[in-house]
Amino acid sequence: MLKNFKELNVWQKAYQLCLEIYRVTRKFPKEEIYGLTSQIRRSAVSIPSNIAEGYGRKTTGEYIQALYVAYGSNCELETQIL
Repeated sequence: MLKNFKELNVWQKAYQLCLEIYRVTRKFPKEEIYGLTSQIRRSAVSIPSNIAEGYGRKTTGEYIQALYVAYGSNCELETQIL
């Protein structure tokens, strides 16, 4: 049994993706800081955040719903990167 959400492989990968997004977006033009850079970062942060939140919920249904939200944020991030 897992002790906490940090032991989930999916959370670990999402967290690493988030760190990489922040590293890469530091190089974006300064005029994008309140536009695309901000949106990309928010989408990236949302993925591991929702995985963690879902893990902390009381029911399997709530956990699954949070995973759907994380997946939606992942799709949003992919679109912004494209």
